[in-house]
Amino acid sequence: MVDSQAARVASGSSSGPSEGELFKKILGSAWQGLHPDIRRRFDKNPSPGKALHYLGSLSELRCSRFGKLLGHITQPMIQGALIPYSDADFPVEIQVYAKPRDPAIYKQRIYRLRNRKPIQFTSFMRESERGEVLEYVGMGLGMKLVLSVENGSLHFQSDGYFWDVFGWRIPLPGVLTPGKTFLWHHNETPERFNIRIEIRHCLMGTTFTQVGVFEEIPEPKAVPA
Repeated sequence: MVDSQAARVASGSSSGPSEGELFKKILGSAWQGLHPDIRRRFDKNPSPGKALHYLGSLSELRCSRFGKLLGHITQPMIQGALIPYSDADFPVEIQVYAKPRDPAIYKQRIYRLRNRKPIQFTSFMRESERGEVLEYVGMGLGMKLVLSVENGSLHFQSDGYFWDVFGWRIPLPGVLTPGKTFLWHHNETPERFNIRIEIRHCLMGTTFTQVGVFEEIPEPKAVPA
């Protein structure tokens, strides 16, 4: 399956894209069923050099024994995508940003687990030539996401993992992946939202869970050297 990222980057505009623009296109009329605060949140555009910043905490970070093993094995390739630890009540920083002439949306997360070095993980999301929502987690590995709206909340569900090699998307067997990913984005206030992520393997059950609350914040000030 061919899906050349390079071709899309070359044709991208110089202004930063918006997750909301992509989600609105994919959801169609269902977009209006989202809570108004969620629509406003995703309508904000990160522009090159001016990112969006969110600060929050995870009340739950959990992985199964199989998840822990998988997290350690994949760490050299997709460091931070599958955290092989369990913890609770620690801060997380999220930065959503764009790059010049690149249609992708980049999201950097810094997990500050207790008694461990910070874990940084960056992924990017873009639309495929077929009009699909794809999220890449590193080394060409990614997943196709299906969006839906339920009770005003935004739901994501993975629909297969793949390895992108020289523009070719090679599907990966489900049994060889961490499992099916489910993400819920639920609104609390105009400034606050909560997130729940679960990854469920077809044989090993729930492998990873993250639950947290976040708020948008101004751009953090640089710390003097």
